[in-house]
Amino acid sequence: MALVNLNDVLSFTGNEEDSAFDDAKSSCMNFETSLNFKLPTFSIQNLSDVSDIATAPVDFLKQQMSNENNSRIAIKKGTTTLAFVFQGGVIIAVDSRATGGAYIADGGVKKVIEINPYLLGTMAGGAADCMYWERELGRRCRLYEFREKERITVSAASKLLCNIVYGYKGMGLSMGTMVTGWDKTGPGLYYVDSDGQRLKSDLFSVGSGSTYAYGVLDSLYDYNMSVEDAIELGTRAIYHAGHRDAYSGNTVNVYHMKKTGWEFIYNKDINELHYKYAAEAKPSTLS
Repeated sequence: MALVNLNDVLSFTGNEEDSAFDDAKSSCMNFETSLNFKLPTFSIQNLSDVSDIATAPVDFLKQQMSNENNSRIAIKKGTTTLAFVFQGGVIIAVDSRATGGAYIADGGVKKVIEINPYLLGTMAGGAADCMYWERELGRRCRLYEFREKERITVSAASKLLCNIVYGYKGMGLSMGTMVTGWDKTGPGLYYVDSDGQRLKSDLFSVGSGSTYAYGVLDSLYDYNMSVEDAIELGTRAIYHAGHRDAYSGNTVNVYHMKKTGWEFIYNKDINELHYKYAAEAKPSTLS
């Protein structure tokens, strides 16, 4: 029995010399129809053709993920996460929808990873990559505490994660995370992605719905706002992203990072927030 490619479709065929084929055919009245499986073809690069075996995995991933090559491995991402620093600490707000393209895989994903009592990380990109490497970051931060007898700074933790993922650059990682916390210098907020990019700022939003979130944040953000207003701003920004972006939604999770460590504030349904905000008086047009 053999597999052949016919019109870009895989189907079973055989010949008179193939006894397994004959046995199967004689035992099934509708053999040809039942074996028309129409499976997609999947060609794999012969890594023995690569001159440098050390680069073989990277070359394979480039071939399978390249946009010019009708990529076999196309990671479909979608999320909205945000964090901003204000006078009362750091507010972290995220949605809870996990998608694979148009398919909603889960509506209750926890996109804030609790690295330790004074450090939080967010997830955007590949869920497995973010969860694994941020948990690994937590392990290394704990080892740092044992070795140095003090808590690691937010800056050092973000640099540690950046160095880790940079070592895997070009190997298929998909991460756009924020690392935030409170240390001896005060609150800190950093963005780290799978290309090894590391940025420091007072405000970030990451994910497919980030443009909608930025619209709200840029309009209402004020460093001197109260804790209550900051929590409401984070909630409202995620709501608008979840309402407009098909790949974000379900619920809003909000955390508050302060001097005593992080605190989980609440989880709210975006559908309920929609009716709450719809009932509010609309602002008058600017003159």
